[in-house]
Amino acid sequence: MREAKVMRNTNETEVEIKFNLDGSRKININTGIPFLDHMLTLFAFHGGFDLEIKCSGDLEIDCHHTVEDIGLTLGKTLKKAIGNKVGIKRYSHIYLPMDESLCRVVLDISNRPYLSYQVPLTKERLGTLDTETIEEFFKSFMNEAGLTLHITLLYGKNDHHKVESVFKAFGRVLKDATTITSNSITSSKGVL
Repeated sequence: MREAKVMRNTNETEVEIKFNLDGSRKININTGIPFLDHMLTLFAFHGGFDLEIKCSGDLEIDCHHTVEDIGLTLGKTLKKAIGNKVGIKRYSHIYLPMDESLCRVVLDISNRPYLSYQVPLTKERLGTLDTETIEEFFKSFMNEAGLTLHITLLYGKNDHHKVESVFKAFGRVLKDATTITSNSITSSKGVL
């Protein structure tokens, strides 16, 4: 089983995450931000992961520290769960619709963190989640996990649908890219 547990405690947040790449959709998420809980649940469900997140953050200020620290901790947990990367497929992509919205997500488990995030939203907030923090979540995740990720919203009208398509797609490409397909590193350099 490729699984890991990571805790992150700062003056702003306390985050504990358990993650299993080869799970069976055992999901329990409590971030204090219901819309983020919903999106992370969709991510885990569509990836087929086990995911447990407990977070206590300074939400009385705003949601930024909580969202960012969950991204950092989840990225670190994923990197630990993947391990030495021997045999993983490495690359994946998907086009995923959510009603009128369509997004494209392309992933490389490269150990070179990079995020291209092209998801225009019109609302300032979805529930209690500031929409500008969604990009911060992915940026933090990529930096800690060492992933190259391109997220592009091709079109859509409803911001909830746009973001939902992104999180579902991310779960699916991550599952696909971490699939074991050989017994060697998928790089001409011999290292990822």
